[in-house]
Amino acid sequence: MTTALLIVALVIIVCILCNKITSKLGIPMLLAFILLGMVFGSDGIFKIPFEDFKFAEQVCSVALIFIIFYGGFGTKWHEAKRVAAQSLLLSSVGVLLTALFTGLFCRFALRFDWLESLLIGSVLGSTDAASVFYILRSKKLNLKYGTASMLELESGSNDPWAYMLTVIILSIMDGQSSGAGEIIYMVFAQVFFGVLFGLMIAAGALWALKHVHFGTTGFDAIFVVAVALLSYALPALLGGNGYFSAYLVGIILGNKEIPGKASLVHFFDGITGLMQIMIFFLLGLLAFPSQIPHILLPSIAIAIFLTLVARPAAIMGILAPMRARMRQQLVVSWAGLRGATSIVFAIMAMVSSAETRNDVFHITFCVVLFSIGIQGSLLPWVSKKLNMIDNRGNVLRTFNDYTEESQLQFIRLTMREGHLWVGKKIRNIQLPPETRIAVILRGKEKLVPRGSTEIMAGDVLVVSALSYEDEDAVELTEFTVDDSHAWRGRTLSEIAPANQIVVLIKRRGRVVIPSGSVKIRRNDIVVVTTAQS
Repeated sequence: MTTALLIVALVIIVCILCNKITSKLGIPMLLAFILLGMVFGSDGIFKIPFEDFKFAEQVCSVALIFIIFYGGFGTKWHEAKRVAAQSLLLSSVGVLLTALFTGLFCRFALRFDWLESLLIGSVLGSTDAASVFYILRSKKLNLKYGTASMLELESGSNDPWAYMLTVIILSIMDGQSSGAGEIIYMVFAQVFFGVLFGLMIAAGALWALKHVHFGTTGFDAIFVVAVALLSYALPALLGGNGYFSAYLVGIILGNKEIPGKASLVHFFDGITGLMQIMIFFLLGLLAFPSQIPHILLPSIAIAIFLTLVARPAAIMGILAPMRARMRQQLVVSWAGLRGATSIVFAIMAMVSSAETRNDVFHITFCVVLFSIGIQGSLLPWVSKKLNMIDNRGNVLRTFNDYTEESQLQFIRLTMREGHLWVGKKIRNIQLPPETRIAVILRGKEKLVPRGSTEIMAGDVLVVSALSYEDEDAVELTEFTVDDSHAWRGRTLSEIAPANQIVVLIKRRGRVVIPSGSVKIRRNDIVVVTTAQS
């Protein structure tokens, strides 16, 4: 037990360090997690024996619930609704066409069995939200014509459709569904119960978050975790699509005003980050590099066909009639990254009773490596070559946690008698660069600042600015002043410490903004930053 915990802790730490390294090298983080799992696996350096597909399928399925839920929770509907029609067609019809084209290729070019060909097409039908989100965020890749929002909504909502196709094909292969009526009902049940329970659970959760006082800090986050699990489990019991329901609940809750939403965003950022580490590392651990040479050529052929033919044909068949620009269609085609969901669906095929002649898991694994490693790495370059990068906007605006990601800070300024700004109109004062007055608090009123607004004594100005992001250049140190400290009883102007700036003073639970006339007292907590001379 202790050894297992030690290994888990070390793996998580190494994955986090890999994230720092890959972000600087421009390599997708998720690829590093998979390769790290292969290093630890049976054929790797550490040779940890692991080939329990059933256990991996259960763990990864639970992890996908949170990843898909947060994919919806983090999508800003206000930005995405203008391209919602295209995105939802891509996530449904696009998946069906991609799966069909890939299945036909496997059947006629690679001579696989019909159902096995369609199974591989279904498994590879959807794009991976985690991979797409990571590329857009890490590279701050804002694309023209709302393409970033289109990709986010498509990649977040298309996994349930690929899951539905995979379940249907597997049920046919193992003889559970043989008639057209049964297949039609399965499709109906997947969509109907997924949507129905998604809407019901989202409505109930929304009411609870707005009206129930949880009492203890953090219990609202625990409640939302339970909601995410419930949104999957309830429809799944009746044959519905649990992933569809989880995504629907996520997108509804994420686009409503709920108490403590910022803390929920931070919480689920951490949870989904841990889930991504776990799922990609586990998939890498499950792979056997020694078996890859046997399926390498068909895997490469499928990857190339999927990237250059199947995905573009499906995208153009949908977007061209909607008069999308050709360069937009090409970028959307190239951004069809395959990832963890495809491998998890391949694991489902491995643990099912359906018989396959080919190694579906390792074929899918190789296609995912190709997709993340080559497509993901080249997506910024392809977007630039096609002149699709929009430098005027910020891609983080398309996510619900934009304010947290953008590091927007607010500064409170109290206007006292004698201040240079008192009695002047806003248009006549000179603000520091890249700042603006967000709101004016005057007594119990909140005033929207206009150029003609006159600043009065007693006004509190809330000024917005971007925080400094180079954390390595600023080191903060705090200490408590005791009776023997040299600064006690002296003003900051008298101290003038070499290479140090007093940032703030904490005094009896209050924060004192330092100025030259402020005198240091006993038990003051002083926060200083040190500059290099």
